[in-house]
Amino acid sequence: MSTTYQVIARKWRPQTFDEIVGQDHVVRTLRNAITRNRIAHAYLLVGPRGTGKTSTARIFAKALNCSGGPKADFDPHDPICQAIAEGSCLDVIEIDGASNNGVEQVRELRDTVRYAPAQGRFKVYIIDEVHMLSAQAFNALLKTLEEPPAHVKFVFATTDVQKVLPTIISRCQRFDLKPITVELIVERLQKIALAEKIKVSAAALTSIARMADGGMRDAQSIFDQMISFCGADISEIDVLDVYGLVSAEKIAELAGALAAGDHKKIIGIVDDCDENGRDLFRLLVDLQAHVRTALLDAIAQGGQSGALGGAPMTTEQLTRLLDGLREGELAVKHGLTEKINFEVTLLKAVEASRTRALDSLIKELSALAGQAPAAEAGEGEKKKT
Repeated sequence: MSTTYQVIARKWRPQTFDEIVGQDHVVRTLRNAITRNRIAHAYLLVGPRGTGKTSTARIFAKALNCSGGPKADFDPHDPICQAIAEGSCLDVIEIDGASNNGVEQVRELRDTVRYAPAQGRFKVYIIDEVHMLSAQAFNALLKTLEEPPAHVKFVFATTDVQKVLPTIISRCQRFDLKPITVELIVERLQKIALAEKIKVSAAALTSIARMADGGMRDAQSIFDQMISFCGADISEIDVLDVYGLVSAEKIAELAGALAAGDHKKIIGIVDDCDENGRDLFRLLVDLQAHVRTALLDAIAQGGQSGALGGAPMTTEQLTRLLDGLREGELAVKHGLTEKINFEVTLLKAVEASRTRALDSLIKELSALAGQAPAAEAGEGEKKKT
């Protein structure tokens, strides 16, 4: 009998604190809270999609309800932990805030919190996308959230904390989960590839990580799709072709053309990318990241960097170049003619990088004007002698 296929994002979802990637500050705080028995009654996990909010909430629930718990280093094969992982534990109630956002659902929740847990030590309510709750639902939750029964813990997760009422946030311990770095995503995907017996190049994994924008789940989903497309052998060109990405070498070449002000080469590279079906908005985003790296290098080097190739560029020039690229985002993404808008954005950014700020020019002229009288006085003294 064949087993049911499970996508990589679910199969490789973190099951313990040690498996959570890129959120060390959150893991350390929760571990210490459990070890020192300083467990709060409500937590708010904030962060972009795919960074581990729901996984962290489930792992925290396991740590609270495991046999002999609360324990930070629990056995993931413990029956209660396995039940939580499978979603069948009666004491861990997961609620989707998007589809259960009315005041009636919250009142029902408020009535059920009084009952003691059936299996574990705590009843844990995990409310995902909590910002989707209505204002009336939030207000109905306030009193319960402030003084819940001792056996109840709340864990809220949201991608849009601005929509959560301040009165809710003030009753929770807030944790901000960060986008996961490309290096950590690549490291995790390498482990998955090794376990799944998939041959994949480091450049291909880097491209996948770039595409994921800091989300581990997105990276795993992309990797899953590439396995379906390529089989057990994945190369960088496969990833570039499927998702319309531009190689790191081509991005560096375009950045160098921008730095040199080579309009002909810029247009040529854009034409080549467009003919090969590359995503020009994605190229703009990757180009900004490349220029930003050069800007940081210029700051570290004391005001200049040759990281884009050619003549060194000052911090001011790189800032203006990056700002010019940023200003064209909306036009490239939502404009009717993506290619033309992209070309105009690049050419405007080049011109912006070559203009001088008026205030800095005035400072230089003032400095020169101050030096002139001194030089004239020196010439006058020579003539007298």
